[in-house]
Amino acid sequence: MSEIVDDGGVASAARAQIGENVRTRLDRNPMVSRIDAPNLEIYGRQGFLSPEECAGLRALIDAGAQPSTLFSGSANADYRTSQSCNLSPWEPLVSRISDRICALMGLAADHGESLQGQRYQQGQEYRVHCDYFPVTASYWPAMLKSGGQRSWTAMIYLSPVEAGGETHFPHCEFMVPPFEGMLLMWNNMDRDGAPNRFSLHAARPVERGTKYVVTKWFRERKWAPGAA
Repeated sequence: MSEIVDDGGVASAARAQIGENVRTRLDRNPMVSRIDAPNLEIYGRQGFLSPEECAGLRALIDAGAQPSTLFSGSANADYRTSQSCNLSPWEPLVSRISDRICALMGLAADHGESLQGQRYQQGQEYRVHCDYFPVTASYWPAMLKSGGQRSWTAMIYLSPVEAGGETHFPHCEFMVPPFEGMLLMWNNMDRDGAPNRFSLHAARPVERGTKYVVTKWFRERKWAPGAA
């Protein structure tokens, strides 16, 4: 096998095609709404999960939650203060929901990372960050080998929040409030297949209540964590 050579920080016809395929699929789905953001492809699907499914995922998160770390592996007491855990793909509920996300978006299941659960209690947040991988980061060579760039993000809100907890896209100047069962999907790449700075986002601090979400990230190629 030849060595993979790529620069995940520049335009890519393959990543652009992934964006086109998902965009076309979501645009023709009457249950999916596109959010008006000129510089970001972002969609919402209300009622994607039932209250019972949300409750089941919340219980799994409560059982496995640990203090969140940054992708580099470091903990940061100020930047990301939530708890999180990777949910077992062998858990039937997790498997069913992962498959439904893939089917809705038209993305191959083997391109998707494990579903990750996150819990934000009062005052907790995740400051502005990107889901794509900066190619200057020390972990980029490992991510390149394990599937390359993250193309799309799919995130489901699992609980109502009394106040705060919005998903904030500061470069787009809008926020999405948590709504139980809603699936939010966005393209981390621009139309040319290069990382899109307009996809930077933050989890605003929870003011009252507890926020639960699950997130699934999709790679441009088959996800192979053992290759990293």
